Amino acid sequence: MLKRPFDKTKLPSRHVTEGPARAPHRSFLYAMGLTEEEIHQPLVGVATCWNEAAPCNIALNRQAQAVKLGVKEASGTPREFTTITVTDGIAMGHEGMRASLASREAIADTVELTMRGHCYDAIVGLAGCDKSLPGMMMAMVRLNVPSVFIYGGSIMPGRYKGKDITVQDVFEAVGKHQAGANSDEELRAIEKAACPSAGACGGQFTANTMACVSEAIGLALMNSSGAPAPYESRDAYGTASGIAAMHLLEQNIRARDIVTRKSLENAARVVACTGGSTNAGLHLPAIAHEAGLEFYLDDVCEIFRDTPYFVDLKPGGNYVAKDLYEAGGVPVVMKELRKAGLIHEDCMTASGRAIGEELDLIEREADGKVIYPIETPITKTGGVVGLKGNLAPQGAIVKVAGIAAEDQVFTGPARVFECEEDAFEAVKMRAYKEGEVIVIRNEGPAGGPGMREMLATTAALSGQGMGKKVALITDGRFSGATRGFCVGHVGPEAAHGGPIALVQDGDVITIDAVNGAISVDLTDEELAARKDAWAGPRETIYASGSLWKYAQLVGETYKGAVTHPGGAAEKHVYADL
Repeated sequence: MLKRPFDKTKLPSRHVTEGPARAPHRSFLYAMGLTEEEIHQPLVGVATCWNEAAPCNIALNRQAQAVKLGVKEASGTPREFTTITVTDGIAMGHEGMRASLASREAIADTVELTMRGHCYDAIVGLAGCDKSLPGMMMAMVRLNVPSVFIYGGSIMPGRYKGKDITVQDVFEAVGKHQAGANSDEELRAIEKAACPSAGACGGQFTANTMACVSEAIGLALMNSSGAPAPYESRDAYGTASGIAAMHLLEQNIRARDIVTRKSLENAARVVACTGGSTNAGLHLPAIAHEAGLEFYLDDVCEIFRDTPYFVDLKPGGNYVAKDLYEAGGVPVVMKELRKAGLIHEDCMTASGRAIGEELDLIEREADGKVIYPIETPITKTGGVVGLKGNLAPQGAIVKVAGIAAEDQVFTGPARVFECEEDAFEAVKMRAYKEGEVIVIRNEGPAGGPGMREMLATTAALSGQGMGKKVALITDGRFSGATRGFCVGHVGPEAAHGGPIALVQDGDVITIDAVNGAISVDLTDEELAARKDAWAGPRETIYASGSLWKYAQLVGETYKGAVTHPGGAAEKHVYADL
């Protein structure tokens, strides 16, 4: 590719590289081996969440090198930097999970600060684990520079006794072990077999859900999210993403030209039809918030309500990300949605082409095994459902993928726990009864703090064979790997005095995922009387540090649990400074 001159008079990097006053700044760049030509080219941030915390992130460093080759090939100068991640699989089921959702904000903030501080002109962001994907996309939209996202890829499925397994099976094996249904040796064999390579969890859990979102929303190149992390073919997508970022810069196509109301709706469609993680109901509003768009939990759930569920992925189904990739990936899924008129085709993508133009290039069709034809879906409505009622006036969310319609209504007495540890202990000791609704409160964004996921508890219930015999509701979150009738994101949260704070043991709760309702059998007067007698939010041990700061700043769950005013309040756009 021929070297192309770029006019830097309006690009942020001019503040660092152009004119006599910037001689000291250029001397730093020369110190790192850059040539004069490279210094005066656009500077492209190549942001990764590489670390040695977990397999999700371990391959990002290698893939970043491929991205840098693409940027260089297209006459840009790449500048690699890293940010944090908190990996949910490691943080799950203990105090570490409080750091997970807060890390999404920290990722967005640190990427923003790095880009601002060094005046980079565009960004290619690589992410691997749950919160790093929305965190990276939030930063792109906040900065509004030309942006390309690339997923680090999923893990290969493990094999045990002739079947594919994932980390979800290990969590559920813990429940079986507690119930005496497997031995120490079998549990050890499962844990050693489940995760055989680099990459993020293989089911349609939060990482793969948000990876699908990155393509559907337009920030990632088509089919770039599919290949498992160990595949060398991922490097070709990395190089193509680097080139794409430079093309976007040349055409001045920015993140908010791509992330629009329509593209958010496209993304929600893909979450629904793949039985994706309920966490998308948190992350899509947060991404929208960065652009100054109001796209709340209600809006996400409205799309879930009328989108067929036709992609058979774990945990509700049978297949993993590698199988989806081999069946044609997100482009084939979106092609099926288009047949039913459920995709906005005019949305811009990272390639510089519209979604419709991209889908015109896709020759493959649904295989009928992993991706069903949309005319004959697994179920006629989405795998995730929104709920509202006197127990959740601001809404709640439940994943029904894999749950039969007759099992989607549940009524039972409440068994209330003040935190996840208490609930997990009760489940472990089987100190609950069939037919109960387990209520776990004080786990919201502010009240936790940190809105922990309840996978340890839900997996233990599934492992005990009780996944369909009890229901569970919380103002916290669920993992994308959660199975069973589990309602999360109940708002307002307990710490803000929501009705979930007022429930008592024995109160009869009804969850109706068919009609989108959740209620407690109390009158408005009874709830008001309990509110008057309420002692206020539970005191936590987090009185300083980042979690304290997060708890002070974080807003309502239905708006995405964000910590700043967002695009609607901004008085400048970084890219125009």
